[in-house]
Amino acid sequence: MTIPLAILILLSATSFSFTSTLLLEKEHTHSKGHEWWDYVNVRPNAHMFYWVYEHKDVDNKPFIMWLQGGPGGSSTGFGNFMEIGPLDINLKPRNFTWLSEASLLFVDNPVGTGYSYVTSDDAYTTDVQEIATDLLTMLKSVMKRRPNMQKRPFYIFAESYGGKMAAVFSMTLLSAIQAGEINCQFKGLGMGDSWIDPSSSVLSWGPFLYLMSLVDAEGYTLVNKAASNVTQFVKDGNFVQATLMWRKTETIVAKLTSGVNWYNVMKWYPQEKTYSIPFINASSSVKELYASHVGPLNLDKLSALMNGPIRSKLGIIPKDVIWGAQAGQVFQKQVRDFMKPVIKIVNELIKNKDLKVIVYSGQLDLIVATLGTESWVQHLDISKELHKQKRHTVINPYTSVPLGYHKGICNFDFYWILNAGHMIPSDNPSGGYELLRRILAPKNLKNC
Repeated sequence: MTIPLAILILLSATSFSFTSTLLLEKEHTHSKGHEWWDYVNVRPNAHMFYWVYEHKDVDNKPFIMWLQGGPGGSSTGFGNFMEIGPLDINLKPRNFTWLSEASLLFVDNPVGTGYSYVTSDDAYTTDVQEIATDLLTMLKSVMKRRPNMQKRPFYIFAESYGGKMAAVFSMTLLSAIQAGEINCQFKGLGMGDSWIDPSSSVLSWGPFLYLMSLVDAEGYTLVNKAASNVTQFVKDGNFVQATLMWRKTETIVAKLTSGVNWYNVMKWYPQEKTYSIPFINASSSVKELYASHVGPLNLDKLSALMNGPIRSKLGIIPKDVIWGAQAGQVFQKQVRDFMKPVIKIVNELIKNKDLKVIVYSGQLDLIVATLGTESWVQHLDISKELHKQKRHTVINPYTSVPLGYHKGICNFDFYWILNAGHMIPSDNPSGGYELLRRILAPKNLKNC
């Protein structure tokens, strides 16, 4: 049920205290650290919004960028208030906020996502390389505004389609650092339940659903047949048809399972509509895809929060910009790029022995099931050596039960996370926090 806007505004007034002077400066001092935000005009007609939370010991802690999926999911909204930010969606302090370990940078990307916006249809991005270029422009602005951030270890953490964007952005960032375009101590990339190889993910649906008793043998065959059609379109380079066939496969899964939750198979979608779908000039299949995979990131309650008290707090959002209103167009513009794999890019990143590359997967995720992630990892150059390594149990110190399992070699690590689906920090907050602590811990990469 959506909380009335008047109550949310009252909550905001009691949870945040700021002056008009601070608003004009686009800065606000929060009890858990220093916040600042702004727009960056990354290209003509393209305006990207970011929001930074500084750790109270900012000069001695890492700096993390969080990238949301979709494409079209808002980092400043969903990632911030639903997963790792200092406050939850009720504006209450989060017990396991990642701000306890690092300064945080939330970005609404691609342009058109969240508070980011375009003023011309041709300003939307159409592939991940364009997204990466915009992110680099934004990050240059952030680093210039706070030169002290240039000296801190910088990590990119990403979820879902955000992982695909992060992989390409990481290559772009490394090139820019080498060329002297930006001063950044880039140390690692964490890809959580990430859309790196769509074909591997789709092919994992049948086996996973069968294993979880969500389909029988006949259903298993039907899902596998549809998934094989998806992968054939990918092999043929027909990525638009691959996306549409992917949607047909999802429809088959939904019918066979009576509506399994794509992000956590132990949860079920409520029968009533829980989010709004903005009108987009697209095929019904594309609209359905958006509704299934971007709509849930723009929950009605979250939209009320972002378009009400948070918008008022920030003080710089243009009057005609509605949080999330352009997300449909963002998704539509990426349709041709959506099913393209980026395994080769991840493989190249691992070759940089000074960079930590981490893959982690929630055991209850269906859309990017662990079986599919394990499949594409087997195509990496380090796969044979990784296979020889022993898998270790990781204990969650906050619950004293297994958090999951870990296997790693040199600068590459793979984590299997238990009791979590697609959104690990949301499903298993203490587990996600401990995962972060392990990733940020010093690791000798010199002899790799």
